[in-house]
Amino acid sequence: MDHVAFEDAETYEPEAGWARAALAGSDRFTFEWFEKPAGHSSPMHDHENEQVCLCLEGELVVHTEADSAVLGPYDSVHLDRWESHRVENRTDERAVGLDVFAPGRGFDFWTDREE
Repeated sequence: MDHVAFEDAETYEPEAGWARAALAGSDRFTFEWFEKPAGHSSPMHDHENEQVCLCLEGELVVHTEADSAVLGPYDSVHLDRWESHRVENRTDERAVGLDVFAPGRGFDFWTDREE
């Protein structure tokens, strides 16, 4: 068993106020908790990992090149490998979510990213 206490999880802040925490996972899948501040959007991006984005608190809007989905608490979307997307919080309150990636990945996706 690999136990990760939330307060001990590896964390990363890709941009001010956009916090991410790596939860228990493996090279086959990873879980990342995230907090998205009011009015924040991640940049449009894609990656080799399939992704499920689950809204835990607030509202998130997931945009692809073809569509958008509004997620309330416990709503989720599945994104295919290499499907361009961005996640936005267009409200005045923080939003919290959970991303699941398969295969697993680390924060190097953001730290090694070329703009």
